[in-house]
Amino acid sequence: MLKKLFVTPEYITANEIKNIRKQLGLTQKEFALLVNCSKSTVERWETSSEPIVGPIVLLLKLLEREPEFVNKLKVPEKNYPLRLWYMHNQTVCTVIDVDEVNQQVIIKNYTDNVMFRAFGKEEHPDYKMYTDFLESRCFPKSRDKMKLILKDLDLPFYDPFMIIEKTEGRMAEDDFWIRIER
Repeated sequence: MLKKLFVTPEYITANEIKNIRKQLGLTQKEFALLVNCSKSTVERWETSSEPIVGPIVLLLKLLEREPEFVNKLKVPEKNYPLRLWYMHNQTVCTVIDVDEVNQQVIIKNYTDNVMFRAFGKEEHPDYKMYTDFLESRCFPKSRDKMKLILKDLDLPFYDPFMIIEKTEGRMAEDDFWIRIER
């Protein structure tokens, strides 16, 4: 028999899953989105007469102990017309909401690593910081043969936001990129 290295439950019951989901205040659909499975899987778990096994067991036990962790993962309400998702590979680092007319910016960071945050340590960037950030995700304005690059991108002039719309703010030397949502 293998020596047990961790004190982790081997299974979880349907009632335990349902109780944890309710403790978190989530519908079956919301819970499915949280644990990255289908709603039908959650329904099957919650009605099963068999013990549920697998990675979901440990995840649910962790969420049962730290239910406030779910709030750290929630996407904030979109208060401004423009939302940018600053990503590292497929991981969300910062959500940036922008009101371009009134030059307002609100962010929510999803990483503790300041090197992966859109604005580093800054939690309340102003509009100038936002425009500087956009420009940092583009080729420099002074780049040699810039007009040829703009022509390749089918852009009439240098505009960091329009460049990001075309390139996703991808740079050759890193794995960061930006998804734009209107």
